[in-house]
Amino acid sequence: MTDFAPIDNLEGRVAVVAGGTGAIGLATARRLAAIGARCVLLYARKPAAEAQALAAALPGAGHAALAADMLSSAALKAAATEVQDRFGAVHILVNSAGRTRAVPAADLDALGDALIDEMLAVNLRGVIATMRAFLPLLKASRGRIVNISSVAGRGALPFLGPYAASKFGLEAISDSLRRELLPFGVRVIVIEPGSFKTAIWGKVEAMDLRRYAGTPYERVLDRFRRAALRGAERAPPPDKVVRAVWRALTARRPPLRVLVTPHGWLDRIPLWIPDRWLDWLIHRFLWRRV
Repeated sequence: MTDFAPIDNLEGRVAVVAGGTGAIGLATARRLAAIGARCVLLYARKPAAEAQALAAALPGAGHAALAADMLSSAALKAAATEVQDRFGAVHILVNSAGRTRAVPAADLDALGDALIDEMLAVNLRGVIATMRAFLPLLKASRGRIVNISSVAGRGALPFLGPYAASKFGLEAISDSLRRELLPFGVRVIVIEPGSFKTAIWGKVEAMDLRRYAGTPYERVLDRFRRAALRGAERAPPPDKVVRAVWRALTARRPPLRVLVTPHGWLDRIPLWIPDRWLDWLIHRFLWRRV
């Protein structure tokens, strides 16, 4: 297999960033554009004028923003065709689109089939569909795919079960696809961010806890939300995540997965200790006096 070009050859390379108007996607596009790549911001929910303005503000020239429903294979294939027509090739695909909701998995009425379907659809099925749509172009260029997973793809905290399930699934499909693509020279790398400053925290703050009034979940969810928001206040911008993506795209032998956390080894402790110990710590923190 041929190694991907080193950093000094990214000039003129075409990078499609799915979820490109989000915090991590946009920061990644800015970094790639600054070193000469031509970036396509693939988006689904942002107003078109705003997305186009974000693309126009990227360093350099020749960038674009394309709307595509990432749950529609037809829309993604049409976007891939348009990128091919306008740019001629795709060398990089970064999948950074995602959604999250914090709810008790044991509360079936609150969770509901619709919420589970939405989480798995956007975070997993949408990523798979995006990779399928652009894979012919990536095979032709022997390019790279970077999937933005999460530390939740390694371990599931309470109330984040569906989100973690989608990220566990993304880890699995990335492993499988990486092995399928070995003969074609296409690399698949997974980035696993911890807590960084993104729009996800606004959704945590907006959690509606009224339905849990008078239940054991009332105080626990409020404690969980307050702890998450305290962490969000200290969370840095996703610069370390962007650097990890940059290294994954430019190293001749990139790592297969990269855990990126704001506080180094301290954030890795929950991944290292035995599950029973972690269960005990979570119980002591969340469920005390409940």
